[in-house]
Amino acid sequence: MDLAEIWRVMRRRWYVLLPGLLLTAALTTAVHLLIPVEYQSQSTVTLLNSSKATEAFDGNPFLSTQASLTGMADGLARNLNSDGAKADLKALGVTGKHEVKIADNAQGPFMWLTVTGTDPAAVLKSDELLASYADKRLKEFQTQQSVAPAAMIRMATIVPPQKPQAQTKTRLQYIVMVGALGFVLSLVATFFVEARRRTPGGKDRPAPAGTPAVPATAGPGAATPDATDETMALRTVGSGGAGSP
Repeated sequence: MDLAEIWRVMRRRWYVLLPGLLLTAALTTAVHLLIPVEYQSQSTVTLLNSSKATEAFDGNPFLSTQASLTGMADGLARNLNSDGAKADLKALGVTGKHEVKIADNAQGPFMWLTVTGTDPAAVLKSDELLASYADKRLKEFQTQQSVAPAAMIRMATIVPPQKPQAQTKTRLQYIVMVGALGFVLSLVATFFVEARRRTPGGKDRPAPAGTPAVPATAGPGAATPDATDETMALRTVGSGGAGSP
């Protein structure tokens, strides 16, 4: 079946295809309206060595880095993603979904604090609360281990919570999926109806122009054209023989 035949079938069975396309458009619009736009705000923080450990570097914490800081960042991120931390953050007023992890391709103890939600203002406020809570949890960890204040690991903000950005990828994927599925099902229904309406073997299709008509089958007693001509010839010969001297 070529494209021309497909187009002819679609035109011929438009009463099946059109309702399917209209239903697909309605479902696509419903998905667009029902799935809200999500917004995301992200901030970046880093862990710094203690003030005591940076004395040899004139107090510059960026000149003093240790592998233990990355391990601490990983442990802090896991704690902030725990159920207990989620409950604490919810009590503080954090809404939406939050995630804390070591920054991709990071060459140090850098962490991403991300909040996702449907209200841009609430998302930005929640990201700020998350950053404050992360600093608080870092101090609590070290206090529980009786670490002296001068030897405590510190946290610094590299990138403050950013203006929430719309995340439309997920909603767009659902819209495309519903639209494509509806279009395919409409075509399947159209060709199914076309196949059901065609007679088996094409017996009802009109004969091509120029084809001679086939005469109806004669009964047992009917003479064929060749037999009739032969009979007439014999009668003519018989009549001529009877009249001769």
